[in-house]
Amino acid sequence: MSKGMGNIMKQAQLMQQKMARLQEDLGNREVEASSGGGMVTATVNGKQQLLSLKIEPSAVDAEDVEMLQDLVIAAVNEAIKKSQDMAQQEMSKITGGMQIPGLF
Repeated sequence: MSKGMGNIMKQAQLMQQKMARLQEDLGNREVEASSGGGMVTATVNGKQQLLSLKIEPSAVDAEDVEMLQDLVIAAVNEAIKKSQDMAQQEMSKITGGMQIPGLF
């Protein structure tokens, strides 16, 4: 194997190790988003897993369940988006901004 090819392989291995560490680190990071002026708050980790959902008692109205459902969906979707943005930012630090399909 040529010296240049050996260097490329080493760089690929280092990038793979960094990405594995990042994925583990993202599992420990949390982002939060709320809707309805804080009536519903969702917490998601860097792996886009919902960790907690807080609903203020004042948001619960048996006559308007649809509003609560909309607030939950909005809070969870916004938290997931924040988590994805965080993951992309961290990944771009490793890849130098190169977009690698299938990573996140």
